[in-house]
Amino acid sequence: MITREPTIEWLAIAERSLLTPFELAEDALARALATMAEHRIDDADLYFQTTRHESWSLEEGIVKSGSFSIDQGVGVRAVHGEKTAFAYSDDISEGALAEAARTVRTIAAAGQQRRVKIARAPKLAASRALYAPTDPIVTLDSTQKVALLEKVEKLARAKDPRVVQVMASVAAEHDVVLVARLDGTRAADVRPLVRLAVTVIAEQDGRREVGSSGGGGRYGLGHFTDAVVAGYVDHAVDAALTNLASRPAPAGEMTVVLGPGWPGVLLHEAVGHGLEGDFNRKGSSAFSGRIGKRVAAKGVTVLDDGTLADRRGSLNVDDEGQATQRNVLIEDGILRGYMHDSLNARLMGTRSTGNGRRESYAHVPMPRMTNTYMLAGTRSRDEIVASIERGIYATNFGGGQVDITSGKFVFSASEAFWVEHGRILYPVKGATIVGSGPEVLKRVTMIGNDLELDTGVGTCGKDGQSVPVGVGQPTLRIERLTVGGTA
Repeated sequence: MITREPTIEWLAIAERSLLTPFELAEDALARALATMAEHRIDDADLYFQTTRHESWSLEEGIVKSGSFSIDQGVGVRAVHGEKTAFAYSDDISEGALAEAARTVRTIAAAGQQRRVKIARAPKLAASRALYAPTDPIVTLDSTQKVALLEKVEKLARAKDPRVVQVMASVAAEHDVVLVARLDGTRAADVRPLVRLAVTVIAEQDGRREVGSSGGGGRYGLGHFTDAVVAGYVDHAVDAALTNLASRPAPAGEMTVVLGPGWPGVLLHEAVGHGLEGDFNRKGSSAFSGRIGKRVAAKGVTVLDDGTLADRRGSLNVDDEGQATQRNVLIEDGILRGYMHDSLNARLMGTRSTGNGRRESYAHVPMPRMTNTYMLAGTRSRDEIVASIERGIYATNFGGGQVDITSGKFVFSASEAFWVEHGRILYPVKGATIVGSGPEVLKRVTMIGNDLELDTGVGTCGKDGQSVPVGVGQPTLRIERLTVGGTA
């Protein structure tokens, strides 16, 4: 139970984990920031982090691997204009901190000196408590974690005799961060994260197909109850059996209906990345300079929301100590804003939207998504599917890629169906969806009333950094998408 104001609670935990064991106090942080500020800079911060991670995996009925790791360190950053100087160390000590600060100080322009008043009394970042500061690694013991994976194996094999192989993994992470900024802001976060993944292989008449499922979020391993595990297993097995009955996908331009939930990954890739502030500041996004203009059909409203309780992409504060927000990116088809970290916000004359994220203390922050999704409309799923004359109904996606500058994307559907005259006829295999992010939203003609968020499996990559994210959407009907198939 949280008994104190959240920011104070998180700071107390972070200080016990990241400062006290290394005999660091507030004055050491202030001295490091003051060292960087001796030359001309616009901003600076210190990012302390300790992460404990554990994972177990099962294959062929036995637990084949398990791992446990601890990583900790501090990242030191100074910013002047568009330039960033950054140093990091896995040695959390006053000496290492001071050395990193002196190294970063070289960002100063032409060695010009200036006097900077450093805030003596630190100020607390805005408070939030979206998830409990649980250490998920200790919420189940080793025996219980193995039993959880064995339960997945047993349920999957019992569901259908065509299941010939089951792979399952469970992972838990406890992440504690502390941010000290040049303006005196102090922020901290205690971030639990768990994930359970299930993959099955089904075989019939010499043909093998794969199905996968899983989920997670910012809570303990106790979330994976019998009912939750059974749901994951059912989904994975059903997907594999569906693919066993699939036929080659047709090709051509056609109507495509996207199912709710995880298919929102297409929205994330094709549109979300193009709305990140750095791409728009540099003019490299297809959405650059289009604030206030129509970029989507009426009824299309897209949000990036880091404030959803317990969600995989949510954060109490971002990795610059800013409170996360519910950001409206597109409203009823009109572009309203971009996602910003502090650097890009300053250079674009606006404020951070709480989207400054980094993979770890060894990386610099950049604008990144949290939970990105489209709001629901008024149509039922059955009504939308029934409206298809000839087209694809895609309910799950695998990998994909997008070109930020042009907005063009390619996605592979891992579960899809061929529909004619409003009737689902058979599953198809090998369908790829090809299109343009800026154009695809203009071609949305029906929006379902069944908004779903994904189950908590997303990881987003950008510039070599990976962070956990969430996606979501209702059922969508989109016109004139190009489907690449094998038929």
